[in-house]
Amino acid sequence: MIVKKQFAIAMAAGTWLGCAAVAGAQTAAGPPAASADSQPHVINSQELDMLRKDIRSQKKQLMAQNLKLTDQDATKFWPIYDQYTAELVKINNKKYATIQKYADEFGTLTDDQAMSLIKQWLDVDTAVSQLRLKYLPIVGNAIGGKKAATWAQLDRRIQSMIDLQLGSRLPLAQGQGQ
Repeated sequence: MIVKKQFAIAMAAGTWLGCAAVAGAQTAAGPPAASADSQPHVINSQELDMLRKDIRSQKKQLMAQNLKLTDQDATKFWPIYDQYTAELVKINNKKYATIQKYADEFGTLTDDQAMSLIKQWLDVDTAVSQLRLKYLPIVGNAIGGKKAATWAQLDRRIQSMIDLQLGSRLPLAQGQGQ
């Protein structure tokens, strides 16, 4: 367990350092140049789709490795988790559509567009929190309070790491056109 904790801390520190380096580079260098194929995307839809599939797979693996379930618990938990994930995907569709719109319009965003897009992203964050609150008692009834709390902690931690990595790939809004 100590090794897993050290690994998680190292990953988080590496992600944080990577984010700080990207943010510093964006500040110093301005917005990223257009790619050789002249795509206007900061991150394209293919990259987002691949990232999402990879994230879902890794998230379930991390959950299985860190949430200690008996066979009986697992039989109850995994169908609930899959249902939760299906609902989460629908919410995250909005987040990724917002990110894609931001990427498509980066360099031409008005103040109003920037405010609208960040509000949409924050609305997604709220919806994810509400979904977690909805499923917490369901998971608790299936596998007990401590394991349900652990599930919620793991879900939040994994989502935080994903958000850090994704956020580090997007340039800051005020960096466009300066």
